[in-house]
Amino acid sequence: MQTTSRRDFLKLAGLGALGAAFFPSLGKSATSGFQALEKGKPNILLLVADDLGWADVGWHGSKFLTPNLDRLVKEGVELDRHYVQPVCTPTRTALMSGRWTSRFGPHVLMPSNSRAFPPGTPILPAALKQCGYTTHISGKWHLGGKAEWGPNHYGFDHSYGALCGAVDPWTHKYRPGPYEDTWHRDGKFLAEEGNATELVAQEAFKWIRAKPAPWFIYVPFFAVHIPVDAPEQYKRRYAGVKFHDDPVMQDSLLRMGAFVTQLDAKIGEFIAALEATGQRENTLIVFTSDNGGLPGGKNPYVGKVKDSPLLSSNLPLRGHKNTLYEGGVRVSAFANWPGRLAPRKVAAPMHAADWMPTLTKLAGWTPPADLKFDGLDLWPLLTGASTKPEPRTIYIPHASGAIVLREGWKLIARKGGNAKKKKAAAAASVELYNVTADPYETKDLAAAEPQKVQELQALLAELRKGDLDKMPPDAGDGAVDKADK
Repeated sequence: MQTTSRRDFLKLAGLGALGAAFFPSLGKSATSGFQALEKGKPNILLLVADDLGWADVGWHGSKFLTPNLDRLVKEGVELDRHYVQPVCTPTRTALMSGRWTSRFGPHVLMPSNSRAFPPGTPILPAALKQCGYTTHISGKWHLGGKAEWGPNHYGFDHSYGALCGAVDPWTHKYRPGPYEDTWHRDGKFLAEEGNATELVAQEAFKWIRAKPAPWFIYVPFFAVHIPVDAPEQYKRRYAGVKFHDDPVMQDSLLRMGAFVTQLDAKIGEFIAALEATGQRENTLIVFTSDNGGLPGGKNPYVGKVKDSPLLSSNLPLRGHKNTLYEGGVRVSAFANWPGRLAPRKVAAPMHAADWMPTLTKLAGWTPPADLKFDGLDLWPLLTGASTKPEPRTIYIPHASGAIVLREGWKLIARKGGNAKKKKAAAAASVELYNVTADPYETKDLAAAEPQKVQELQALLAELRKGDLDKMPPDAGDGAVDKADK
């Protein structure tokens, strides 16, 4: 097999001359890992739901119908403590880079349309491309709202969907303003008719059927983010189901249920396509949500979909999207690969940042330099080769504070607290839970365990040393997507 030159690496990754500034020391010896993929390596189907609550899926007791997801969990590896960021852009930043999102600046601690990654950052698709994969994204990018910050500049061969955050399911438009028109194919904006979830799935389905193996297909769905609506055929699945006595709440939950079931149906179609084309046995499927569910909210997007006063449930977890409690950061997730991953439940904590080192190691990629991954290669944990992983730290930075998870303990450190009085604010700024013994965070142990608080605060201080405190001047205006909170 031939090695890939430094110049070819940068070209293939879609990085161009700008990438040279980020890998000045990359020589021939460092490129030895960039080799053509050997036959037999898996296709990778990475599925990300948007704002899917812990209790919105069948295997967690939901009234919403998710038969395809339920089957994939039953036949795969259920990831019972899969952590993400409290909101979407930060999770996607960690997922694609293998690093804590704060390493790229304060603008990616919240939903943002600014550019998340500096030019030349070797994120997941660029790395897999070096291993011989064709790379595709269909759905929500939300790592840069301009075409020049889009997926094709970071290693994706093909991209389709929206550059910004959520879109109306019928108009495909974002919120009013400079990013309203965001629907694109390969960075070229276009207008299309049809339902957004159906179109996103149709594009991914087309790539699966084409069998450009080995392939990496990333499908970050818009479902089930506000605006919440789905075609009538999915609403009919809930004919006669009573969710709520109030007709407005009933309608809101009916639309939510239809949206969840539409998401599930599209994933079922992917599985059918894999089976029909003989690719099922050689395809690793990873599923996660980008954050916890939202209890309800108004619709600020360009379209006519009604508001949704009642939506997701994260029970019995505490909290919801954009909070630092488990309901905001612990999500429904699994990995499924027939014949390679035996059905089981993994209770060890992991984070979205683990997928970059895990998947690239599986594909045989050698990083061009020390990329300072914060995530870990957890393939031995997924296969069962490692049943007792070493203790690890998970760091979840957020605009309001941060979480540190270590050996069952969870520190929530807030920035100043919400109380008016200084003394009360100081007391409220730190919370401590043993989420192994108390996963629903019913008892704050900060006052009873001052030594543990001090220990985790010291660890947090060390973690923060690797953060980028100032936004890169060329990353955009730093506008936060307030409607996505």
